[in-house]
Amino acid sequence: MKKFTALKELIATAENDAEAFYNKGNKAAGTRLRGLMQQLKVSATDIRKEVTEQKNAK
Repeated sequence: MKKFTALKELIATAENDAEAFYNKGNKAAGTRLRGLMQQLKVSATDIRKEVTEQKNAK
């Protein structure tokens, strides 16, 4: 559950940068957003692996 909580925090951060990029035209926020989206992808993959391992262990 710790990884899922971290994922939610990343989403909140990404939301702030997305708003700054799309609504305010902040290009630096766009760069941060792209990096955060990559982190989200990696985190989601880690959670999927963890869920699969736990599901198959039972």
